[in-house]
Formats: sequence, structure tokens, C-alpha cells
Amino acid sequence: MLKLAVIASASLALVGSAFAADMPVRQPPPPVAAVGKAPIGKAPIGKSPIGKAPIGKGPVVAKY
Repeated sequence: MLKLAVIASASLALVGSAFAADMPVRQPPPPVAAVGKAPIGKAPIGKSPIGKAPIGKGPVVAKY
């Protein structure tokens, strides 16, 4: 009888922990974007020479 009680309680604990792990967790809302500011890491369009090398430096060529 004691073995049956131990097995039943262990099974109930296992099922309860599995059920608790599957429950959804409420997440905080995403931060609101600031109006009028560029995203971090993005330059304004037309302000940087995209595709051009810096002045005085040519393309890097590996020499073997």
C-alpha cells in the first residue's frame, strides 16, 4: 500500500510540473519607438557614401 502511495504521489508531481511548464507566461509589451528618431545603428539615407572606399585607401587585396 505504501508503494502505491509513493508511486501515485510521484506521478502526480511529475504531471503537475509538466503542466506548469506548458502554461504560458505573460510577457511585458515591447517598448514604444521614439517618434522622429532613426533606429539605433542606422544612418540617415543619403548621408554616407555607401559602396565607396574611404579617401586615400584602395580595396584590400590579399597577396599570396
